[in-house]
Amino acid sequence: MTNINQSFNRILVIKLQHHGDMLLTTPVICSLKSAYPNATIDVLLYKETLPMLEHNPFINNIFYLDRNWKHQGKFTRLKKEWELGRILKKQQYDLVVNLADQWKAAIFALVTKAQVRLGFEFEKRKNSQFWQKCHNIIVSTADHGQLHTVEQNLSILAPLNIPIISDVMMAYSEADKQWLTETIEKYHLPKNYIVIQPTSRWFFKCWDEDKMATLITKLQQNHYSVVLTSGPEAKELEMIQTILAHCPNKDVITVLAGQTSLSQLAVLIDNAGLFIGVDSVAMHMAAALKTPLVALFGPSKLEHWHPWQAVGETIWAGNYDDIPHPDHIKTDTQQRYLSAIPVDVVYNTAIRHLS
Repeated sequence: MTNINQSFNRILVIKLQHHGDMLLTTPVICSLKSAYPNATIDVLLYKETLPMLEHNPFINNIFYLDRNWKHQGKFTRLKKEWELGRILKKQQYDLVVNLADQWKAAIFALVTKAQVRLGFEFEKRKNSQFWQKCHNIIVSTADHGQLHTVEQNLSILAPLNIPIISDVMMAYSEADKQWLTETIEKYHLPKNYIVIQPTSRWFFKCWDEDKMATLITKLQQNHYSVVLTSGPEAKELEMIQTILAHCPNKDVITVLAGQTSLSQLAVLIDNAGLFIGVDSVAMHMAAALKTPLVALFGPSKLEHWHPWQAVGETIWAGNYDDIPHPDHIKTDTQQRYLSAIPVDVVYNTAIRHLS
């Protein structure tokens, strides 16, 4: 592998994926900032994921691709992407770290004309000369099957010979702290409140609503205060309502589902006594913030996506029933693979981390 022993002044990190994926790129950003403390570090991402990184103190500028551009017509989309390419070229980057596998990301890396452009040797790009032209250093992905996503991302830095910082960072603002103060006062939340986020953008990753309601009721009976959160999508809010319908004491549950920004959710989780949730961006945030957590997991690839450096426990559905391999899952299935996880197991695990 090529080894680079030089300093960099202007760095661009590219990742075009979902919210959780963006959070798991922060160890790369932290490692680069530690190695090159005077460097300007920018990020290129999808617009909707910007909140995951907008308060990160190590990032100078965030540029984005807006997936809604495609709805404005092909000419408009191409024009906006061309303008973005011009802006990136003007930044005069000397290092580009492309974590993405899309052709679009590779082309933006090439457009920068950075002296060093790192890219992964993704299986689907292995025999492409153009992919190799876009990146002048290609990093192997041969061992990625055995690595967590954080470790996969960090492996792209190997040619730089820099120390690795593997902590994931979720940052929020002073305004978010003020929001939390006001929210705690409004809902009279105690210090050891529990944040429960039962939803995911993929329903096959979710537990049953009645089981979640039973868990909430048992926690309430033990005098714990529960805060329910979710994303703003209609199907997630509908799931929250179904859970509440099964809760005999729903009137004393604080429901903030669909009402928080991602950074507000972060400060809420950061100050909680416990987080309980499924495989979602909120789970990764809780792990990053070192809030004690109970993660209900399956059937995602546990080795790739388990909560990184979490304080708490992950309950794997595969320990209670046979579940299919993640590669064989249809994402639109209505099957609840977490159903096998017993309520008492989750409850007892939660109590253990609350005491």
